[in-house]
Amino acid sequence: MSVLVFTENWDGKFKKISFELVSYASKIAEMLNVQTVALSIGDVQEDELKKLGNYAADKIISVNNDKLKNLDNQAYASVIAQVAEKEGAKVVIIAHNNTGKALAPRLSVKLKAGLGAGVSKLPSSVEPFTIFKKVYSGKAYSNLVIKSDIKILTLSQNSFEFEENVKSPSIESFEPALSDDLFKTTVSNVQKQTGKILLTDAEIVVSGGRGMRSGDNWSPIEELAELLGAATACSRPVSDEGWRPHEEHTGQTGKIIAPNLYIAAGISGAIQHLAGISSSKCIVAINTDKDAPIFEAADYGIIGDTAKVLPDFIQAVKELK
Repeated sequence: MSVLVFTENWDGKFKKISFELVSYASKIAEMLNVQTVALSIGDVQEDELKKLGNYAADKIISVNNDKLKNLDNQAYASVIAQVAEKEGAKVVIIAHNNTGKALAPRLSVKLKAGLGAGVSKLPSSVEPFTIFKKVYSGKAYSNLVIKSDIKILTLSQNSFEFEENVKSPSIESFEPALSDDLFKTTVSNVQKQTGKILLTDAEIVVSGGRGMRSGDNWSPIEELAELLGAATACSRPVSDEGWRPHEEHTGQTGKIIAPNLYIAAGISGAIQHLAGISSSKCIVAINTDKDAPIFEAADYGIIGDTAKVLPDFIQAVKELK
């Protein structure tokens, strides 16, 4: 009996979300009085695997197979299901990101498991198993009861406050059964972005909207982001106009993020945009329109022209540093 957590690695290194997942899984394991088992797929060295033990993993299972070098949802789902069955997992925890959203439904079918997507808190009860989640783009909340024997949960990023709880986990290698039928997608080329903070991993995000007036006016956004160690983002109209790349588009139809600090410069706050950033811990809005919807969601609001406010903002940050 266990709680299984699938941890993602990037070039053999774990990022914050993996530690958040393990810590969350360990708390559920305590509630169920079972072990926490962390699964890693890929070429990850032992010293890196041991880091999962800092967040209360009791056991770590490492799957290192050349066929799994590139993410294939069908193959990965098969591996996770095999490990879940081997470890008698009653709950499987996955990140609520693009990878998790693709894997969770497949696992749900394979394991005949109920699925709770986008949870942000620990279950309020394990008998019956009841989870709390946002619905209607964060405008309401629900308590979802999962009655199946096995449960699958996807955890929203940056939603669970975690801390170190050091254990000395055992590390096991596992060789899954991998038929050729699982690999129907061929990856011919991989291009990785380097030297830039990934939007979905960033704890601080500086975002711009049409109030920036032009893509040529983006230097203050980039300078402020660099000073704060932040990622840059934009609203959908900005990416549609070609001012910024589409991978920076945040909102219901773009990337849904939950940073500790979200700075929105010249963004009015359409409902689709707010749905994608509503889980941010603190929202700072800059806009000339005092009635802009973004101010209803903001913790701090500055009514003013971004061309005048941002330089002062940047100067203030420099002075503080």
